[in-house]
Amino acid sequence: MLTTLNTSYTDTCAADLAWALGREPLPALATLDLELSGAKLQLRLLGASHQVLLEEERGSCSETVACIPGSSTPLPLGVAKRLGEWEYEFAARVEVLTPDQFAGRAQELLALVAEHPHGLAGVFPGSPHAFTALLAQRHEGHVHWRTWHAYPQDGQLVATRTRVGVRRAPAGRPGTSAGSLARGV
Repeated sequence: MLTTLNTSYTDTCAADLAWALGREPLPALATLDLELSGAKLQLRLLGASHQVLLEEERGSCSETVACIPGSSTPLPLGVAKRLGEWEYEFAARVEVLTPDQFAGRAQELLALVAEHPHGLAGVFPGSPHAFTALLAQRHEGHVHWRTWHAYPQDGQLVATRTRVGVRRAPAGRPGTSAGSLARGV
């Protein structure tokens, strides 16, 4: 689903993004509710980026990546955490692109997400390549989502990926280690 967000584009940058787990739902400009094999997922576009709310019988998870005033948790390159019975993995990277590369990548991503049944993209008015996009799926018992946050004025595209699900035991022994989490991404 592709939508134009009813808000002005604020000239921010990738360095302004912060990451948080467990935040209450923030006001959203657009949402997409999904049911993925028993998992209820809400993709939320915020004026300042994204929030994903996940609810399953084993619990819930809230991830926020946004420009949050006063936040002290910058966007990490990677996180692996246990959340009750779940494992949570998050990774982020910033791509720096030329204006032509940026325009091409923006068109490619917006087309991919707009045509996907589990995708939500919002374009900010005032800049044709200023957008936030989310794409979700369920695979092997885990819920996965990817996001893209575009900052055309700086040629920066922030890409994130998240995986949440029941902890997997490595073959031959119970429990999960941080090393096995890193290999599974």
